[in-house]
Amino acid sequence: MANVLVWSSLRSHTGGQANLQIEAGTVRELLDRLGDSYPGLKPQLQRGVSVAIDGVIYRDGWLENLKPDSEVVLLPRMVGG
Repeated sequence: MANVLVWSSLRSHTGGQANLQIEAGTVRELLDRLGDSYPGLKPQLQRGVSVAIDGVIYRDGWLENLKPDSEVVLLPRMVGG
């Protein structure tokens, strides 16, 4: 299972939980399961989030594979130039 660390501004949608264990093979699957498990998080996920996998930030990496021991950080969407 991937270890998901939830950024502080998103924790209100996970019941205050900062660390979640989610079974998923890809980022898309992970986000779908998070939305199903935490319905309050779903609107934020639909607006867009950034995801860091093992220290690398992906903005639109929906098909990125996750390893069973991946550390995933869920962040508000990063924008700018």
